[in-house]
Amino acid sequence: MKVAVFGRFYNERTTNSVERLSKFLLNKKIEVCIEQDFFDLLTTEHSKEAGNNVFFADFKTFKALDTSFDFLVSIGGDGTILRAITFVKDIDIPIIGINTGRLGFLATIQVDAIENALQNIIDGKYKISERSLLAVETSPENKDITDLSFALNEVAVSRKNTTSMITVETHLDGEYLTSYWSDGLIVSTPTGSTGYSLSCGGPVITPGTNSFALTPIAPHNLSARPLIIPDSTEIQLRVSGREESHLVSLDSRIATLENETLIKIKKADFKIKMIDLLNESFLITLRKKLLWGEDKRN
Repeated sequence: MKVAVFGRFYNERTTNSVERLSKFLLNKKIEVCIEQDFFDLLTTEHSKEAGNNVFFADFKTFKALDTSFDFLVSIGGDGTILRAITFVKDIDIPIIGINTGRLGFLATIQVDAIENALQNIIDGKYKISERSLLAVETSPENKDITDLSFALNEVAVSRKNTTSMITVETHLDGEYLTSYWSDGLIVSTPTGSTGYSLSCGGPVITPGTNSFALTPIAPHNLSARPLIIPDSTEIQLRVSGREESHLVSLDSRIATLENETLIKIKKADFKIKMIDLLNESFLITLRKKLLWGEDKRN
């Protein structure tokens, strides 16, 4: 078995997580490879505290993933998982997240449960949750988008360098829907429904639902409301406004587009696989994080 480890930030919980994770896997004779930039961060910061005795010093590293890996462990919050998918892409490597951040809808494993979680995965005591993604094309093409043209959470268009609202002309499968006069528009997957879209008044959608949500950002139109559409729909957007350009974000990756650029958004032709332990589920996480506080039931 071969496991990839990815993270973005360094703190005490990160170090503790990597050490516990690595020691457990090495004791099980499982190969561990750490993403190169994360490895450099760990060794640099950890050596400041531990002198030259760095636990990670002899670990293998990777810059890209291939099908030889059995799964990827993301160490951080949900944002770290969103970055992790840029390594996994369409090669079907399952992801599990250790939560060293705050809100964890995707990164659900707590640091003190690492060993138990990994043992369950080794024993096959888990299920796979397949998550739909959004794919983006623009005309004319934009290199910042074509290099990584997919998003797990959402694609959002928004104003840039102005306090003025923008107009987002929106078509669904070639039919005109409306022109949102707002700060922007979010196109969200079910996975992303608990993120930016939720903060803007969008609905919570369970992960297996075959739909997307359109959520306007601070709309001036009083009648503008979030809209649920089938995930087979092709969405076409054109932005106009006082400035000559606007922003488009794919999860946390941002590009600048000229106004009147045609933005096509549709369901990607591949999915991301998330590892769910048998004692965890989306509804359990929903109860803990959003609805009724910490879950008290066993």
